[in-house]
Amino acid sequence: MKQVHVFTLVPAAFDWFVHQHPVATAIERGALALHVHDLREYGLPPHREVDDSPYGGGPGMVTRVDVVAAALAGVFDEPATSVRDTRDVYVLAAGGRPFHQAAARELAASERELVLLCGRFEGFDARVEQLFATGSLSIGPYVLAGGEVAAQVVIEAVVRHLPGSLGNEDSAAEESFSEGLEGKIEYPHYTRPRVYEGVEVPQVLLSGDHAAIARWRREQARPSPWRWAGREAEH
Repeated sequence: MKQVHVFTLVPAAFDWFVHQHPVATAIERGALALHVHDLREYGLPPHREVDDSPYGGGPGMVTRVDVVAAALAGVFDEPATSVRDTRDVYVLAAGGRPFHQAAARELAASERELVLLCGRFEGFDARVEQLFATGSLSIGPYVLAGGEVAAQVVIEAVVRHLPGSLGNEDSAAEESFSEGLEGKIEYPHYTRPRVYEGVEVPQVLLSGDHAAIARWRREQARPSPWRWAGREAEH
């Protein structure tokens, strides 16, 4: 069973997420255990403060390193600096390692628990990654208000590689970025109606010739148009 821990200031953001396929399927079949931890429970008295203004000035608030340390220590019952020794601990951050299919497979295959740290606004004190994390992950070259959506992207991509998470295990064999398609984008799919607004389903898909269909699909798979900071994403 893959153990995933999410530390966030917005735990309610995951309420709907755990009920959606494939996450819900993975949980039901015992392939995944998802634990969501509220950082505010470890905030400083008297009002459970979790952030402060940045040294050097500037807008926004920064999540405190001591609050994150208290949360990690409280959940795992060991010093925060030791958590990453036996777990994969990642901060979700714009400047992190680009997250792609190969990274999802890597994290799914790891026997270590996965810990995702979701910042808000200006993010974490830089010492959070320096002292507590394995590294940081980015889902794209843009800025979000927090790491919750990014964490959900990472979790779902990882979960798809866990046994029992998909209704049909063949679904992952030939999908975009898969080894079965040599990292290419998946071929187009069609269903009823056969003709819509004058556009017909390709005849080969109606032929019943499975070898011809397989060839057509291979031909239709195309290289990824995705570029990350001017470079092609790794697959």
